[in-house]
Amino acid sequence: MVRVRLSITGIVQGVGFRPFAWRRATRLGLTGFVENTPSGVVIELEGSAVAVAAFTDALAEAAPPLAMIERVVVEAMPPPADQLTRSFQILESTAGGGPRSLVPPDIATCNACLSEMRNPADRRHGHPFINCTDCGPRFTIIRGLPYDRAATTMQSFGMCSQCLAEYQDPANRRFHAQPIACPNCGPVVWFATTPREGCPSLPTERPEKPPRSSEAIAEARRLLQGGGILAMKNIGGFHLVCDATNPAAVGRLRDRKRRPAKPLAVMAADLTAAQRIGLLDDQAVRLLVGPERPIVVVPKRPAGGGLAAAVSPENDFLGLMLPVAPLQHLLGEGLPPLVMTSGNLAEEPLAIDNAEAVQRLSGIADGFLFHDRGIHIPADDSVVRCVAGAPLPIRRSRGHTPLPIRLASDGPAVLAAGGELKAALCLAVGDRAIMSQHIGDVGNSATLAALEHAAKQMLELYAVEPVAIAADLHPGSLSANWAKGFAQARGIPLVRVQHHEAHVAALLAEHSGAAHPPPALDTCLVACFDGTGYAPSEAGSGLGVTIQGGEFFLADCGGIRRVAHLAPFLLPGGDAAIRHPWRTALAVLHAAGIDWHTQLPAVQAAGKAAMPLLRQQLQRGLACTPTTSMGRLFDAVAAIVGGPQSISFEAEAAIALESWATEEDPADDHRYAFDISPAASGQMLVIGWRDLITRIVRDVLTGEARERIAVGFHHAVIRMIDDVRQSLTKVPIGGVGCTGGVFQNATLLQLTAARLRASGYEVLLHHALPPNDGGLALGQAVLAREAVSHGGKASEALMSRRS
Repeated sequence: MVRVRLSITGIVQGVGFRPFAWRRATRLGLTGFVENTPSGVVIELEGSAVAVAAFTDALAEAAPPLAMIERVVVEAMPPPADQLTRSFQILESTAGGGPRSLVPPDIATCNACLSEMRNPADRRHGHPFINCTDCGPRFTIIRGLPYDRAATTMQSFGMCSQCLAEYQDPANRRFHAQPIACPNCGPVVWFATTPREGCPSLPTERPEKPPRSSEAIAEARRLLQGGGILAMKNIGGFHLVCDATNPAAVGRLRDRKRRPAKPLAVMAADLTAAQRIGLLDDQAVRLLVGPERPIVVVPKRPAGGGLAAAVSPENDFLGLMLPVAPLQHLLGEGLPPLVMTSGNLAEEPLAIDNAEAVQRLSGIADGFLFHDRGIHIPADDSVVRCVAGAPLPIRRSRGHTPLPIRLASDGPAVLAAGGELKAALCLAVGDRAIMSQHIGDVGNSATLAALEHAAKQMLELYAVEPVAIAADLHPGSLSANWAKGFAQARGIPLVRVQHHEAHVAALLAEHSGAAHPPPALDTCLVACFDGTGYAPSEAGSGLGVTIQGGEFFLADCGGIRRVAHLAPFLLPGGDAAIRHPWRTALAVLHAAGIDWHTQLPAVQAAGKAAMPLLRQQLQRGLACTPTTSMGRLFDAVAAIVGGPQSISFEAEAAIALESWATEEDPADDHRYAFDISPAASGQMLVIGWRDLITRIVRDVLTGEARERIAVGFHHAVIRMIDDVRQSLTKVPIGGVGCTGGVFQNATLLQLTAARLRASGYEVLLHHALPPNDGGLALGQAVLAREAVSHGGKASEALMSRRS
């Protein structure tokens, strides 16, 4: 007879781990107990050595499907005088300080629950909150650890006798499923029409006599069938919903939401319906039906599959999702595809509270579908693309947050504020990096308040006090200025991290913590392409402050150092050039010495009145910012070729350019090319684009199809990446990485990876985090932590520590 104690950390709470341990121990004839603790799960076992070994062997492989075991520490314990217990027991959770357990993400409704929900004979038939230990809300309802009902927003719902019996039965799949409920004891759904005349208050609190859920959902369905817009409370916040096949309804939603062109996500009722509107490969299907249920960016069916053109205008791709929660299943069943977009005005945070939603969304929605289960932490839908058979995250949130990213080494706790766009926080604790949910673009007081609220929730949940906070180097960044105040209030250092070094560090950190880190990490060339990243001017450059974005970095034991960049050009008016790509296009033409031909679409967009002033501005450098941005070069080419001349959402022009580059034409592969030459100092490679732009303008003026120009430009960028690699002859490069928002372009990323792999190089891509600024905080946290721990420049500390 032996006795052991297992201390297990990872995603082991809220995923059915304790009943799993009970079943496994009981089957093997072991006695003892299992309990949740703030740091994970503790199991004590007593029995024969053979049975104990059978329990512990392959524990991770046999664990519940949603569990993620990080570490199992086995301690031999002295056997008691008498048997530990006469059976194996599940004990009440213990509270306390110390390291905190990992929190599970929200998981889509499982097939077993859906089967019960659709069964008229089942007591949970039509129940919009059905769940079990294999599915349902977790992260969005949790208030504290250990993960028990009392620490969730379900605390106020007392269980009926039947639910309580299931909750207490270790053999039941709803044993300690904290959101467990049924129509007799759980949350309720109700519908309210938005008043258009007068201002009677909507019933945002649970009605005294709530209607049956089926009646409320039926009213919401009738609203959608009549062309109305619905605000629906879901797992992580409100969605705005309308019939995606109704052009008038989609148009009204766009007008009211102030979202003129950015694609709208569409929810299909099931996979068959999804296949009628999107072209789905095997990877897309796996993502759509997986437990995370993200929005998956896929090619549209020809003619749009019956969707209104305004769902995804001037775009060959579609953001497609399947129902995540029971309420979405019940709402969408039998209806056409539905627009399912975030419940907010453009640039505002997601609405999560009923009263807040009425205040902010009454001007958009014709009706509301409320419920009274609280949302403690907002979580927008995650978004992914399929690239070369693998997922590429675009937005990491519901279903993925707060799953940790394993780091290569331990270290002190550091909080990182992320960037200005697609903001997400990162908390590095020990050898884990925990990313917050997607917060959004920090451009106003509302999103800044959401950022601060998310930081407080994060630190409270994991009971961590950081030793430093990291932020972007840009002096005008709202998120960085918030971080400065945060640091001052707590008396901790603020570590400023250069934007693109943070991108590179995020990519390296994502791979370096793997069980078998790739050899490419030893000496890796990383292409970092995005729209905007602040960097102080380099000594002797004469350029003043620059906005970078077309950079190459070499990462090795000497640190992360910049080795190549695009030749700079001026952005006239700064942000005005970003909003109006024709301004960037004319600036690029001016820098290349090319006449502003009136036949060029960008020149026509400028108009005769604006051109003299812009020309004078460029000649004198007035209100112009030098940039090396690849994102802005994509914008310029798109505008020259005839793409959007003014944009309403980030990367709109670049997305148009990608959508035209769908046909490969090997015969024209070398039509355009970049020039690579050493800088005057000899310490840097400069990537020239003037001849490339000259040739593109020639083709536009001679009537070349924009699709052929777009294909040629993409191939030129791909060859340029490989040419930079070949030009660094004195460095033994082991692999090449790709990061930055430009690499959301699936065509560019896929063909770049294929070319480099064909040359025998390992390619590092993002799979856990977005390449855009949504992953920036991970790099900031890692670099700041290493700088605080070891001193010196953050990028040098990261690489020397890893090596």
